Amino acid sequence: MNELKFPKTKVEIPQGLDLITLGAGCFWCTEAVFQRLKGVEKVVSGYAGGHIDYPSYEAICTGTTGHAEVIQVYYDPKRINLVELLEVFWMTHDPTTINRQGADVGPQYRSVIFYNSDIQKEISSDLKKKLNDAQVFPNPIVTEITEFSNFYPAENFHQDYYNLNGHQPYCQIVIKPKVDKLKKFFGEKLK
Repeated sequence: MNELKFPKTKVEIPQGLDLITLGAGCFWCTEAVFQRLKGVEKVVSGYAGGHIDYPSYEAICTGTTGHAEVIQVYYDPKRINLVELLEVFWMTHDPTTINRQGADVGPQYRSVIFYNSDIQKEISSDLKKKLNDAQVFPNPIVTEITEFSNFYPAENFHQDYYNLNGHQPYCQIVIKPKVDKLKKFFGEKLK
């Protein structure tokens, strides 16, 4: 059997910051949420975890490249910690559906955490278990917790999408409710 090989990309993490790569459906939605958090210094939309180099949006939309739409979150752990980030992550999307967020269907929309260290893996796994044990959601969390292998930034027009296109119907109907939910439940964490 031919086993897929996953390309590796390097990650540069500026001194004093940490990085986590998160997939929660459409990266426009996830980016809009995390950009608003105190301690988050930078958010980059892109594609991670696939088996081809330099995928395009069109390629990942086929669902055959193995990539997920993700964001890379560069954060200051002195101002916001990983547990806080993951609480926001799990509460601002549906982590109980496999390969689906709302009308977006396919493996590219899966709920996934790509960790960069054993500590990130342990924190992610422990919190997922605690949320499942407490039955916070009506169904079990299916979020994948996977070692980081690769990340490719999305095309420029995908970056900072909600901030630049907030008037668009998709932004008003799909993204704004997530931002509103963030404000309602995590208002003290906002910039």
